[in-house]
Amino acid sequence: MKMNFFVLIFSGLLLNLVTSQITPSASIGVNFGTLGDNLPYPQDVKNLYGRCKIQQMRLFEPNQDILEALRNSGLSVCLGVVNNDIPGLSNFNDPQACIDWLNTNVVPYKDDVTFKYITMGNEVIPGPLAQYVPAAINNMHNALNSLGLSKIMVTTVVPGNVLQTSYPPSAGAFSADSLPIMGDIISFLYGNGIPLMVNVYPYFSYAADPVSISLEYATFQSKTPVVVDGQFQYYNLFDASVDAFHAAIEKVNAGNISVAISETGWPTAGNDPYASKDNAQTYNTNLVNHVTNNGTPRRPGKIMYTFIFAMFNEDQKPQGVEQNFGLFYPNMDTVYPLFSC
Repeated sequence: MKMNFFVLIFSGLLLNLVTSQITPSASIGVNFGTLGDNLPYPQDVKNLYGRCKIQQMRLFEPNQDILEALRNSGLSVCLGVVNNDIPGLSNFNDPQACIDWLNTNVVPYKDDVTFKYITMGNEVIPGPLAQYVPAAINNMHNALNSLGLSKIMVTTVVPGNVLQTSYPPSAGAFSADSLPIMGDIISFLYGNGIPLMVNVYPYFSYAADPVSISLEYATFQSKTPVVVDGQFQYYNLFDASVDAFHAAIEKVNAGNISVAISETGWPTAGNDPYASKDNAQTYNTNLVNHVTNNGTPRRPGKIMYTFIFAMFNEDQKPQGVEQNFGLFYPNMDTVYPLFSC
């Protein structure tokens, strides 16, 4: 009887542990970065996504081995264009460049792989290649239509520093350098019903100023509003950051376009005590629960597609926190439990 009692207690604890993990909804994805020399084979990665019931994968660039492995996987794929390829895709007089890119990286897989987005670069704006992005987006959009692939949406991914002002959220505005380019991009996105993709990292704001920004505010744990901005109350830094983008978009007269989160996450090592497994698990658990049930104060009814960064720790990234954003080690052991796999 004693043994059975302890078995029951252990079973109950195990059940609580398992049920505390998450089955991600269709709006949750994970970035699959490949800057590692010890990462699993693509087929094993695909199987891991499947076991964890992750339905969205973001790739930063085309990889033929990965795309082959994704055939008939059921995963929805966000496929990136390499930043340095953008100028060559931006010539209005040479639409063939985008058609060639699609014929190499999308058309061979289109019947077996579900491509949802093509992202024209990653954090190109602001920067020297930013000027090419609007034309490249338009060219790619036209090439998709010409190949009968009009369901695939073209957008771009921007970082937080595309904003000149982000506090309070209602003051959100694009920087002077970025504004003309972002105006053109947002006009295209608005006209085609496509979201702008943004990278949002409360970790970096918190780690840079832990005196002014509390861990609770950064990790969705505040019980009372921390920022009151007119009619809007902010309990977490994530919502405040996203709504700064919403405010900036409103200022270029495209207030109803959606925002999707192309990257967000929390490192587990490399900057003690701010980067830790406990903080990462808390942030990502609360993130998934939040974005699958709530919009932001400025967009309360909008559920955002959100990609967590990243699937694996990548040892070829810069040393420190950059190598430690993974949900899994390269041997596919969990860094910390998040999804029910």
